[in-house]
Amino acid sequence: MFWLPALLVLAADRLTKLAVQHRMVVGESHRVLGEFFRITSVRNSGAVFGMFPGNPLLFLWISVLAILLVLGLYARGGRGHRLRALALGLILGGALGNLHDRIFYRQVVDFLDFTFGRYHFPVFNVADSAVTVGVALLALDAWIHSGAPRGEAPDAAPPPGDAGS
Repeated sequence: MFWLPALLVLAADRLTKLAVQHRMVVGESHRVLGEFFRITSVRNSGAVFGMFPGNPLLFLWISVLAILLVLGLYARGGRGHRLRALALGLILGGALGNLHDRIFYRQVVDFLDFTFGRYHFPVFNVADSAVTVGVALLALDAWIHSGAPRGEAPDAAPPPGDAGS
């Protein structure tokens, strides 16, 4: 549940990015579902959603550290928990996909372009999607394994007058 999702995400990310790179010029856009969804070829030299552009070396090292952190989390406790292993595998695959771009192109290839009414969501890619889903699953796994019985907070204080008798 860790290596297979990581490899599938990496393969899907690379294949989709290669298709965009070989079939479209930067800035080219094609409607898929009207104004709601387009394939738009853009490059991102910054962090997620194009924030802090122009720091390729910084984000390359942040990617490497994130990958090492994911591998460490998997080694320390991901093997025995399927949901956690899946979440970490998705994050690893996405991080590796974007790291590949940062190493070889000094920027990330983005192309998934959504508009909701007047809100235009920042363009992203398969790797970004996998990281986002992986983080959400990791949060769900942490909540499930928080140790709290249903309906109680994990660190609930004992009721007044109950001194542990």
